[in-house]
Amino acid sequence: MDVTIKNEGAKTLVTLQGRLDTTNASDFQNDIQPLMEGEKPDIEIDCTDMEYTSSQGLRMFLILQKSVLARQGQLVMKNMKPQVKEVFDITGFSNIIKII
Repeated sequence: MDVTIKNEGAKTLVTLQGRLDTTNASDFQNDIQPLMEGEKPDIEIDCTDMEYTSSQGLRMFLILQKSVLARQGQLVMKNMKPQVKEVFDITGFSNIIKII
């Protein structure tokens, strides 16, 4: 999993590439740790090149979402491939995290 994080003004853009699973979930958690600081975060995650997420990946997104909401921020995920969106739909994460 390759993670790119860029700040554009008040918005933080995160680009994911590859597979997010148990083998790299802890690396992903380290990558997103800086996103769990500051007030009113505005985070947009581009999933165009994300091929897969396991339950460990879902757990990382849930941790990030809870952190963002606790700080009155917003987390949006976009451009999900159908197979990744299906995982979010089946698990109910589509109701927890805003997906565009």
